Amino acid sequence: MRAAVPEWFLEDGIAKHECVTKKGFNSLKGKRKTLNQDGLLSLEQPLVRVPLEQFRRAFKTSQKYIEKDLAALATTTADLALKSGTGALLPDEVCRSLDAVADRLLKLKRKLEESKNEEFLYTQRSKTRLDHLNELSAMPGADTEEYSRWSKTRLDRILVDFMLREGYTRTAETLANESGLKELVDIELFLQSRRVVEALMNRICTPCLQWCAENKSSLRKMKSTLEFNLRLQEKHLTPWSETHLQEIQHAMGLIAFTPDTTCDVFRALFDIDRWQELIEQFQADHYTLNSLTSQPLLYMTLQAGLAALKTASCYQQPNRNINCPVCAADTFGVLAERLPCSHHVNSCIVCRISGLIMNEDNPPMVLPNGYVYSYQALTEMAEKNNGNVTCPRSGSTYNISQLRRAYIA
Repeated sequence: MRAAVPEWFLEDGIAKHECVTKKGFNSLKGKRKTLNQDGLLSLEQPLVRVPLEQFRRAFKTSQKYIEKDLAALATTTADLALKSGTGALLPDEVCRSLDAVADRLLKLKRKLEESKNEEFLYTQRSKTRLDHLNELSAMPGADTEEYSRWSKTRLDRILVDFMLREGYTRTAETLANESGLKELVDIELFLQSRRVVEALMNRICTPCLQWCAENKSSLRKMKSTLEFNLRLQEKHLTPWSETHLQEIQHAMGLIAFTPDTTCDVFRALFDIDRWQELIEQFQADHYTLNSLTSQPLLYMTLQAGLAALKTASCYQQPNRNINCPVCAADTFGVLAERLPCSHHVNSCIVCRISGLIMNEDNPPMVLPNGYVYSYQALTEMAEKNNGNVTCPRSGSTYNISQLRRAYIA
């Protein structure tokens, strides 16, 4: 069951509704919505880079197989030729040695075939994803049926990415299968990550250490301390004495303390929260290694849209607008809290009473108490109240003749 997603989210940072000082959400009806292709593609780098990174890793693995096995085979055959030439080996021994060489070549062939299949899979996946992104170039605007379909696919991708990161694997797989997104999402990658995370949650370091061994050179280039921290958690520190001597000396102090020590420095090393820190560090390294974003794309796209809507008045209780998602302090307002306010060269003022934009046809009118409302809303109120208007914020009542027009430079 999918949660409802606000309509404004689908535009992904494009201000679908013209909302400035206080949002006039109905002001763009009838206007054609242009498609900001650069803005849409700015968050799509992981979609293309992930299969390319996987292809690069598969290619390097096959290279290692070739270099390692061919070097060993060259040494074996040279030694065999030397010994057989001097008569040191019997014919049966030569045959057995040649059979061993042939078996090793067959194993190498199988490994290379598997690697080739992986490379083909990642190549096809890259092509599918590039074709998906290229569909944007043929779309004339954001109000077309083609863009609606493309946007729906993109939204499903973002939701699958979020669910995979949060551990809702079965739900993510169901959505991906029903929407035909298997080539556009990285389920296998997150499944591998999830297995390591679950092992760490059970306080088992072995799968994570195996992952570190498989990606040792890349982690070294990143200057990752994940493997050291895993060894520290397992109390297996000797091989790291050259690079982490100070931390090892610190850990050795645990010999003199018990887990219930009051010394903050050593209590932190006994803390059960260290397992959660290891999980977070593994996930951060895993995302970096595979060119994934550190945050879910759902958060990033929501924040892009929220930044386009956010104003200073969103967090002022009296000035909040019920139609503004940023003004919802307990939901989207939390996500937008650290975002900058939207930048607009030309401001528009929205009437607090009617929700309509104030302009030359509906000018802003100032009450004696200093509050401003639209001419249309105040005249309608005056017609119903014998020429009197009541300020909804202060409760003061004035005659319509006391209103003054405001002019904005």
